[in-house]
Amino acid sequence: MKKLAYIFILLASTMLHAYGQERPGNLNTFDSRRLHWGIQVGYTQSKFDLHYTQDDSIRHTILGTTSYYSPGFHIHVIGDLRLGEYFNLRLLPGITLISRDMSYNWSEEYTSTHWKYDTKRTVESVYGEIPFELKIRAKRYANFRPYITTGGSWGYDVSSLFKNQNNGDESIIRLNPTDLRYTMGVGFDFFLRYVKFAIELKMAFGINDLRVNDNDYYTLSTTDLRSRTFMLSFTFEG
Repeated sequence: MKKLAYIFILLASTMLHAYGQERPGNLNTFDSRRLHWGIQVGYTQSKFDLHYTQDDSIRHTILGTTSYYSPGFHIHVIGDLRLGEYFNLRLLPGITLISRDMSYNWSEEYTSTHWKYDTKRTVESVYGEIPFELKIRAKRYANFRPYITTGGSWGYDVSSLFKNQNNGDESIIRLNPTDLRYTMGVGFDFFLRYVKFAIELKMAFGINDLRVNDNDYYTLSTTDLRSRTFMLSFTFEG
């Protein structure tokens, strides 16, 4: 996530220097439009926000369970409705491809008799998403305008294996396909000659528990499993 923040700051600083100078304004009437469209593409880093079980019988078998950030990609269509001088309502239907890793620290006593169990499992998901956001914009300066966003997202994992049975030897973790998230973001709009371009960093936090109880240690080792995603996005609006 730190790398995403550094990239965002570097790109934003470069663009601010290039377009923050005094020059003739581009697309001066763009933000006065009632409705406009665009596209958003970007890079993601995702993991599970989890809680390690307090059940001593399970903790004796699995000494710890962690999740690590893994890369992904997203592409969304933007429908932007102007509510006022500083507020816009956005609908961003699209697709997000993410991968999330789970790591299991088994006890030596258990692995001596159950050597087939994995120390790492990866969950890959393809979400069809419908995010809603409120975009709050600052006053425009020259050819750029900073903003923040807040909102929510409904997603459905079209590649979910939640109906499959996990027999303990398969490297899968079943998840509920529906994911509800709230989002917060910050970005900069840059008014180019023909389009409005934006760089945006956004965080998405899962609301609902995604676990499907397999009654095995892969899921019993956690009491809560929610998504967490950081997104570095580039938008083009016309």
